[in-house]
Amino acid sequence: MTQKFKLTLVTAALVGMGVQLPVQAAGFQLAETSASGLGRAYAGEAATAENPSVQARNPAMLSYLEGRQVSVGAVYVMPEVNTPGNITIDSPLLPQSITMDANVDDVANNAVIPNFYYSSQLNDRWTWGLALNSNYGLETELPASHAAAIFGDKTSVTTVELNTNIAYKIDRHFTVGGGMRFVYGEGEIGATAPAWIDSVRALPNLPATIAAQLPASGSELKHLKGDDFGMGWRAGASWQIDDNNRIGLAYSSKVKLDLDGHADGALYSGAGAKVPGYIPLELPAFAELASYHQITDNFALHASINWTDWSTFDELVVYFPHEQKPVTGVDSDLVKAENFKDNWRYSLGGTYQATKALTLRAGVALDKTAVADENRTITIPDSDRLWFSLGAGYALTDAMTVDLGVTYIEAHGDSPINETQSMLNLAQVTYQGEATGHVWLAGLQLTYKM
Repeated sequence: MTQKFKLTLVTAALVGMGVQLPVQAAGFQLAETSASGLGRAYAGEAATAENPSVQARNPAMLSYLEGRQVSVGAVYVMPEVNTPGNITIDSPLLPQSITMDANVDDVANNAVIPNFYYSSQLNDRWTWGLALNSNYGLETELPASHAAAIFGDKTSVTTVELNTNIAYKIDRHFTVGGGMRFVYGEGEIGATAPAWIDSVRALPNLPATIAAQLPASGSELKHLKGDDFGMGWRAGASWQIDDNNRIGLAYSSKVKLDLDGHADGALYSGAGAKVPGYIPLELPAFAELASYHQITDNFALHASINWTDWSTFDELVVYFPHEQKPVTGVDSDLVKAENFKDNWRYSLGGTYQATKALTLRAGVALDKTAVADENRTITIPDSDRLWFSLGAGYALTDAMTVDLGVTYIEAHGDSPINETQSMLNLAQVTYQGEATGHVWLAGLQLTYKM
């Protein structure tokens, strides 16, 4: 795989920590920016200034942080995503349709999502910050010879994002902020020949010339891998209505990547060399409207409405702009049609100051799916999700605080999957199933005020 640019040292370090991520939010978006926010299901995140991690949602909230602060942490993701279903093969070469089991258990692996944040108050008006985290990630994987592997045996998106942010306090009521987004992303997608292809090859009425063209079970049909850097921006504002009520609004722009790399597999390169190409990938824009309300001296209420522009993600197409073409001789190839739609997330949470040192948190959220039932795929088995979160923060000293958060996410409602694919114009292969499962999240964060 070729790279257009070299990673910075700090980005390379974060990639090395392992950020190939399972699916636990709409599409392949990640909400896990901090352990403190995790404890209340990230409700009110763009209007709550507990530590420097707030700049990952709303840079304007940096104005509420005093002095210099550094926060470092990670969220451990433990998914169990299953897609029970079956495969049906229809072909004029068959006396009747063949149906077989194609259950997929635990398609996503455990992962760690690390983060780092820094803020520095320059004066009464200006505060700047630095953020290092990930806003998008995905990894689903099937055994190479699985019955459904023809639809995709591996899909992976890995991103690392570096933000530089600055906030300005206009007066005691209004603050604004903005920043630049520097994103490194890499992607990988592949499909392999399932085990049942050996049975197709053995059909008595299958011509020998066609049987010889069929790949061996478990071999690569299509495999693509590439990476790129991209840039975007972020802006936000906050309105301190009075001492007890605040509203925050933030927007993060889209980031365009051309995942530049190579393609191989029987349908691209045959037994030949890897074919250079790239896949355009647009990481969608997202926005948040949040509120913070200090109800009593000890209890605060938080709420958020989040939107993500997922409708820009409609298909994955690989382009071959070089002289070296795939065996088919085409300039481009549709790898996968996704046809996502914009999604919304609604969250409500609370914070209770139990003692001077101990803060307790809780929250719930509904994360709507980014895909309609007729467009759901086995490689991105997206569904509606319900979040149930608990958390706590403890001030070890006046300068140091540790935060913990735990969340249980459950797939909500029916999530059918119906995909059809042609196999060498000999047969129609259909997968019918559904997406089910749950995810556990556990976060730890340490914040130090200098």
